[in-house]
Amino acid sequence: MRSSRLKGAAGVALSLTLAAGMVGLALPATASDSAAPDVPPGEVASSKITHLSNNPKNGALQGTGSDIAFQGDYAFAGNYDGFTVYDLSVPEEPVQALQVYCPGSQNDISVYGDILVLSTDSSRSDDSCASTTRPATQKDAWEGIKVWDISDPLAPKYVKSVETACGSHTHSLAPTKNGKDVYVYVSSYSPSSSYPDCRPPHDIISIVKIPVKDPAAAKLVGTPNLFPKGGYEGDPTRSASATSGCHDITTYAKYDLAAGACMGDGILMDIKDRAHPKVISTVRDTENFAFWHSATFNNDATKVVFTDELGGGGLATCTGEYAPELGANGIYDIEKVVKKGGKNGKELVFKSYYKIPRINDSTENCVAHNGSLIPVEGKDLMVQAWYQGGVSVMDFTDSSDPTELAWFDRGAGLSSGGSWSTYWYNGYAYSNDLGIGFDTFDIDDSIDGKAKTNLKSLNPQMQEKF
Repeated sequence: MRSSRLKGAAGVALSLTLAAGMVGLALPATASDSAAPDVPPGEVASSKITHLSNNPKNGALQGTGSDIAFQGDYAFAGNYDGFTVYDLSVPEEPVQALQVYCPGSQNDISVYGDILVLSTDSSRSDDSCASTTRPATQKDAWEGIKVWDISDPLAPKYVKSVETACGSHTHSLAPTKNGKDVYVYVSSYSPSSSYPDCRPPHDIISIVKIPVKDPAAAKLVGTPNLFPKGGYEGDPTRSASATSGCHDITTYAKYDLAAGACMGDGILMDIKDRAHPKVISTVRDTENFAFWHSATFNNDATKVVFTDELGGGGLATCTGEYAPELGANGIYDIEKVVKKGGKNGKELVFKSYYKIPRINDSTENCVAHNGSLIPVEGKDLMVQAWYQGGVSVMDFTDSSDPTELAWFDRGAGLSSGGSWSTYWYNGYAYSNDLGIGFDTFDIDDSIDGKAKTNLKSLNPQMQEKF
């Protein structure tokens, strides 16, 4: 959810309420949203996706379910109250192996070798897992990243924290080619003149360097300004956000590239020098995109799928009231260009939009959110979460004509928020639902039957070539 200063499940409910009040500011496709939903309230429907299991929220982690990372036979699922480790030894029926209570929304999560990183983007009394909420207006409030040792995945050890400007809403890992260090690109936004550690303009990201063999030595090494001339100024008439930092960055270390979804702008970066990323292409959609939320490369880094989280994840944009270009994916090709001085460069070029075709109930928040590639050679396939719009599988091999191949949808009243993130890992799709826990899906073999199933790890915001 987009409101970074809201806390826990109560914060999510408030965010949904606030976003619902923004409907009048958006651009409706028609005058009415009275169309009957394709999946009636209380019912479940799907096409070429089978729901296999659900692990409901329980114990100490009653907050909002957020992102997921994978390593070996384990899934690490974020929650505003901490994270859960699931054993995937029997992938159709994951077993909850461990809960770690460490509140600090969103608890965006990544793993790399023996290192786990958590994002904290809610002002806390300190950097401990016993911290309490504190107003961001107080100078001694803490926000940033927490570094853990997971050499034993079932006994994580908290080893280091690093405070970052405006906290860490999300983060992305960028390992060096020699594997000795991993850099963390920290994305944050929503500055205020009343926040001592998060004042406008906020056109930066924070970069933390973690030595792989000594994660306790993690430290802040830079705060590069990605928008020295300022980003998009925003447009309140269509609820379009101004650029004041980035929401999410996806790295692709093999190609020394990163794609940033930066509220009002989409960017492509050269990250050959991990500590000094350079913006090489910027795109802006002043007609349809309202909040550039996340990015996904295709396997050969010739395309990027950007998502637009119109309304911060709280709007019902799939009722038919909103045009298919609103709250959707934007698909861009990365084209080679010759720049000034005869140097070769890369440029983002818009190709198409994609939005799920189903009509939802007016009470269901539905907008493009987190997904990952399905590793089928020669095709660009992506499974993706759409909050209460459910789970969708998109084929964007033809970037000008994306199509839906499969979907799963719970009708209104079955989930208090829907799917935050849905990722494909070694034969199955796993989804973290905001309200009802961890889901496992089997996608029809006609779609993923030839997919690579020997992945050793998956961080969707740190892509690796399959």
